[in-house]
Amino acid sequence: MTTDTPEFCPLGIDGILVRFARVLTEEANAQALTFRDAVVAANLPGVGEIASSLTSVRVAFDPTVTGRAALLDRLRDIAKDLSVRALRPKRIWHIPVAFGADYAPQLAEAAALAGVTEDQAIAEITGQDLRVIAIGFAPGQPYLGMLPPHWDIPRQGSLTETLPRGALIAAVRQLIIWAADAPTGWRRIGQTAFEVYRPDAAEPFAFAPGDAVRFCHVSDSEFSALRQGDGNGGARCEVLR
Repeated sequence: MTTDTPEFCPLGIDGILVRFARVLTEEANAQALTFRDAVVAANLPGVGEIASSLTSVRVAFDPTVTGRAALLDRLRDIAKDLSVRALRPKRIWHIPVAFGADYAPQLAEAAALAGVTEDQAIAEITGQDLRVIAIGFAPGQPYLGMLPPHWDIPRQGSLTETLPRGALIAAVRQLIIWAADAPTGWRRIGQTAFEVYRPDAAEPFAFAPGDAVRFCHVSDSEFSALRQGDGNGGARCEVLR
């Protein structure tokens, strides 16, 4: 559950952790992302990296420029001014996904665990805008949420040795676009041709926390054509504000 007032916790000699909840909810994530943007906009003296996680924000500071007590006062003032609302995304990504058997080998298993049919699962995955709630585990890798509560499904009993880059993974009411070939304990339920991490690009990470993502179902033949492109896989980014 979210807290009425966020917790302010010391984090080493040069950091403060501002925590909005101890359990992930959409409201807590929206509060954390909104707070991060507000701290960035405030341009506080001595503040360095400002990094958000699922429900908290780490604010780093230079102790030779500002003190912890003074910074805490400023951060508390910023937190008081936050409106409790869903975060309105700045951008929305439209990303094609293939759900054929070759590209979604565990879709049927994941759908059964969620108590829906495969067609219902695809409809739920493509029928709502998801939000990038965090980037992590691998460079540029997005965690997208939240799916309905019945998608709170368990991990696999064993590890899948590797999944391909661009795979769509279901993990505890979240979806993940795999950033690189890597092992996982979660289930592959689709495949994109979108590269979320491009180390040679001016902006290597495609997504930013708070971006919205809308998946589009395409046939296997359409997907085969899309993956022959430049790594964008038919995705497009729409700027909302």
